[in-house]
Amino acid sequence: MLKRLWEVREEVRKRRPLIVNITNNVVTNFTANVLLSAGASPLMSEEIEEAEALAKIADAVVLNIGTLHVRQVRYCLKAGAQANLFGKPVIFDPVGVGATPFRDQTAQQILSKIEVSLIRGNYGEISFLAGAANEVTGVDNTSAETDADMLQRLAKDTGAVVAATGQTDYVTDGGAVFTNATGHILLQSVTGTGCALTSLAGAFMAVADDKKVGVLAALAFYGAAAEKAAEKAKDKRYHRENKRAGRK
Repeated sequence: MLKRLWEVREEVRKRRPLIVNITNNVVTNFTANVLLSAGASPLMSEEIEEAEALAKIADAVVLNIGTLHVRQVRYCLKAGAQANLFGKPVIFDPVGVGATPFRDQTAQQILSKIEVSLIRGNYGEISFLAGAANEVTGVDNTSAETDADMLQRLAKDTGAVVAATGQTDYVTDGGAVFTNATGHILLQSVTGTGCALTSLAGAFMAVADDKKVGVLAALAFYGAAAEKAAEKAKDKRYHRENKRAGRK
């Protein structure tokens, strides 16, 4: 399996998929840089008039409802419909669903009107979409665990690959459930890491023959990068503390 995951990662670098992001204004720069660093090509858009033109050239279209407003809802629905028309994967990040009725209604609109290829969210968001009565506070995850059977049902009901990310990541298309344990707790302390992961999963999915394996490859790659970043941060902190103490 590790060989298959790495092959997907290399295919991203080779093909440089164009990922169109209709995302929240908190994370646009961070998301673009994550995609670039992985070898993908990011394009950020806020204009509904671009929907058809961008769907034609995109390898995947990401719909992220992090900073939700009425105009963005209209754009998400149009962009998703155009992506469906041209046979392009639609990636949905239901940021904060369960926190407000507006977000809940928007998520249901997208899932009922658009053929979504991937739903990626934290345990709380995914559990809410699956019908569980989890409490969601803002965009933060308050659920410490999730249920594999529930994820499989959501995947079957929506026809999408479902990825629930947390201490352990879960990926399913309604059949087998894959897990990923790479990652670091510091990801929870950096704004936009989940949103960027959604877009990265779109890039990996766009080049993979098996879509769920593509998503799993993205989660494993992202988590491994986080582990390396945390280790480097720890080393730098160690050297700074020793320098202050006068030690070499």
